[in-house]
Amino acid sequence: MYKLLLCWRYLRTRYIALASIISVMLGVATMIVVNAVMEGFTNEMQERIHGILSDIVFESQSLDGFPDAEKRMAEIHEIAGDYIAGMSPTVHVPAMLSYSYGSNYVNRQITVIGVDETSYATVSDFGQFLQHPDNRKQLDFQLKDGGYDTIDHQGADPSKAIPRLQMRDAGWKHRKEMANLAPVLRAPKGSTDANPFATKDKATEELEGTDFDPSREQHTGAVLGIGLCAYRTLDGADGFLALPGDDVEISYPTASKPPKVLSAKFTIVDFYESKMSEYDSSFVFVPIRKLQELRGMVDPTTQVANCNAIQVRLKEGVDLNMVRDLLRAEFAPQVYKISTWRDKEGALLAAVQMETAVLNVLLFLIVAVAGFGILAIFFMIVVEKTRDIGILKSLGATGRGIMGIFLGYGLSLGIVGASVGMGLGLLFVRYINEIADLLGRITGKPVFDPSIYYFQKIPTIVEWPTVTAIVIGAMAIAILASILPARRAARLHPVEALRYE
Repeated sequence: MYKLLLCWRYLRTRYIALASIISVMLGVATMIVVNAVMEGFTNEMQERIHGILSDIVFESQSLDGFPDAEKRMAEIHEIAGDYIAGMSPTVHVPAMLSYSYGSNYVNRQITVIGVDETSYATVSDFGQFLQHPDNRKQLDFQLKDGGYDTIDHQGADPSKAIPRLQMRDAGWKHRKEMANLAPVLRAPKGSTDANPFATKDKATEELEGTDFDPSREQHTGAVLGIGLCAYRTLDGADGFLALPGDDVEISYPTASKPPKVLSAKFTIVDFYESKMSEYDSSFVFVPIRKLQELRGMVDPTTQVANCNAIQVRLKEGVDLNMVRDLLRAEFAPQVYKISTWRDKEGALLAAVQMETAVLNVLLFLIVAVAGFGILAIFFMIVVEKTRDIGILKSLGATGRGIMGIFLGYGLSLGIVGASVGMGLGLLFVRYINEIADLLGRITGKPVFDPSIYYFQKIPTIVEWPTVTAIVIGAMAIAILASILPARRAARLHPVEALRYE
């Protein structure tokens, strides 16, 4: 009982111990916050990458692709059919996007992706990143009469919900700005009042005499990454250089030898917003058959079309590397490149994992420094309390009992510091975006720039096994730091301790 009593007394009265508690607390809190952010960053990045890439990507080494995708998919199914849940052909082509905004002409480098709207959603999570609710259910590359200003998230996971695209007011503001500058405006055929971009009112009347033609036929539909058309205003609101209903021009290389550069017009039918800026500012999706025809990838005699990639979705729980190796063994590597979605972004994912490991080592050193602080404080306490230790031993206390006092004291410091640090770290993680916004307003600079870190918000995931390991590790360091001082106190001879001045 006397050991617990003395531990409690030292903990309450010796304020120098507060420094050790604070150092342990800050170390634990920092490690929890960093691990939560890095885990969230890794998870969100993997979801975004996996959202556009299927489990297995079967590609041609040539940009011109390979003929008869149906035949290749049949061969793939024959090899690994027991593991496959779905397949879809795609065409990926580097291209240039152009559109006018008033008197200005905007050019952007893009990757245009031809997809089969009936099967592509079955092999990737592409649909959940589209803005229009109808396209989330089934993409059809048709311009809708309305619904671009609201997103129905009922039944969706709130943590993955995409914020509604505020385009009704922004749309009319955009139209008026373009009318004042030098507009080249487009609107869907058969528009109704439900369409915020084609309603016949004062804003439309201002456009009389311009190229704005509500009755015109739309071109082939295209889904643009939202970053290709969006910009951030000075007050932090979203603005748009182009909107659904506007026309864009895409310049692309043909599949002829040598390749030629041609262009075609498309009508924006929706925006793609994965919240990963690298994708949102470079991807444009169009119907695969249209892109094949434009590039000359369709045999005029047999009508068999080339494609340069096949996306393969595997069944739940199937080993991706095993299926990849099966396919690699059957298809010539000189012609086909077969990889998992992790292989495609292996360097990026490995860099994130390495960064997490290095940060954990560096942050662990913070807690280790706290351990050396505990060691120094305990040695000082042993020297200061030498006479008290002699009195306790003369009253019958054993060396094991004296050692237990200091080990218990070290454990108490570890428990208090780690517990407070865990609470502080979890609280910081819970409100990390609010704290980042506050710091941004105070400093005048964004703490978390989406253009650098890919995401609009700081992603966090608390892994309780990691939190538990951090807390136990901090308490273990506190106990280990108290062992040497405790052994010194336990070895003191009662007579020498009483004679100590």
